[in-house]
Amino acid sequence: MISETQSTVLTDEQRKLSQVVREFADQVVAPAAYRYDTERRLPVEIIRQMGELGLFGLPFPVDVGGQGKDYVSLCLAVEALARVDQSIAVTLEAGVGLGIMPIFRHGTDEQKQRWLPDLVNGRALAAFGLTEAGAGSDAGATRTTARRDESTGEWVIDGSKQFITNSGTPITSVITVTAVTGTRTAADGATHPELSSFLVPAGTAGLTVGPSYDKVGWHTSDTHPLTLDGVRVPAGNLLGEQGRGYANFLRALDEGRIAFAALATGAAQGCLEEALRYAKEREVFGHAIGGNQHIAFTLARMQARVHSARLCWLDAALKQVHGKPFKAEASVAKLVGGEAAMANARDAAQIFGGYGFLNENPVARHYRDSKVLEVGEGTTEVQLMIIARDLGLAS
Repeated sequence: MISETQSTVLTDEQRKLSQVVREFADQVVAPAAYRYDTERRLPVEIIRQMGELGLFGLPFPVDVGGQGKDYVSLCLAVEALARVDQSIAVTLEAGVGLGIMPIFRHGTDEQKQRWLPDLVNGRALAAFGLTEAGAGSDAGATRTTARRDESTGEWVIDGSKQFITNSGTPITSVITVTAVTGTRTAADGATHPELSSFLVPAGTAGLTVGPSYDKVGWHTSDTHPLTLDGVRVPAGNLLGEQGRGYANFLRALDEGRIAFAALATGAAQGCLEEALRYAKEREVFGHAIGGNQHIAFTLARMQARVHSARLCWLDAALKQVHGKPFKAEASVAKLVGGEAAMANARDAAQIFGGYGFLNENPVARHYRDSKVLEVGEGTTEVQLMIIARDLGLAS
C-alpha cells in the first residue's frame, strides 16, 4: 500500500510498479504461500514468473538485460511481496543485492556476459558466500582461503560457509565466495587478512552444498551451508581486484540493508492489513472487536510503525539513488523496520487469538519469519554500533 508521503516522491512509473507487484503477490504468491511453507521448498515456477515480470532486472541497465530502473523500484517490489510471503521477498532481495549486484559492479566484461543474462531475467539465481561459523559481522575473521596454483594459474579454495541464501536451488548458477588470499599491512603497521572474491559455478568439483537448514521461519527460502574442499576455479573467476573483497562487499551489505528494511516494512504492513480486516469482521459480545479501544489503539500503533519504517527505507534508498552517503540511514532503516515487523507480528497474532497460532494464517507465518529481520544482514546490535559511530561515539 503506497502511503500519501510516498505518492509525493514516487514517479507514476514507480507507483504503477508497486501496484503491479502487489497484484502479483495477492493473486499468485499468497494463494500458494502456505503450501510451499509446509513443503519447505522454493517454488521455482513463481521465481520464473517474477523474472518474466522483470523484477530481478529492476536496478540494472537495459544493455545488460535489465529494466533500467533504480534501487527505489527494487525496494518497492520487495515490500509488496513481503506483505504476503517474506521467503519469496528475500529470494528477490538476496538474488539481486547479494547475487547479481557484485557481478554487475565488479565483474569483467566476460564475467558479465556469462552470468548476467540469465540472472537478471530470473532464469537463474546467484548467491553470496560470506558468512562463516566464526565470521559473520566480523568478516575479518574469515577462515576460508584461496591460493594460486602457479602450475595451472587456477585458484584453489578451501573452507566453509553458512547461512547462504539461494545457494542450493535447482536454478542456482554461481556463488560468489570470499576468501583470504594473503595479508595486508595497515598504516599503523598492523597486519590484517587480505580478502578477495571468487565466482564459483554451481556444481564445481569440491563444492558441497549441505542439507537445507531446519529454520524457525522463512521455510520457502533456500538456505544452506557450503563446504569448499580444494575447489579449483580459473584465474578469470577472480571477482574484482585481488584484496578488494572486503571493500566490495561492504557496499553490497549497506544496500542490502535498505532492501531488507523494505522487506520488513512489507511484513509489518501485511500484519496490519490482516489484523485490521479481522478486527472489523470478528464479533464478540455482539460487536466487532475493532470497536474496543484497546484493539483500535493497537492497530493505530501498528500503522505508526509501518509509516515510520517506510519513511526510513525510502529516505535511505533516495540517498543511494542520488549518490549521497547512506550507510547510517541504511542501518536506521534496517533497525526500525526489523523492530516494526516483529512488534506488528506479535500484536497481530494477539488480535487473532487462537487463530493467530495456526500456521495456515499469514500472521502466524509473519510471527515466525520476522525474528530473522532483527538478525540477518547485520544484527540489531551491529546497526546500533554503526549508528553510534555516525554520531561520533566509540562503539
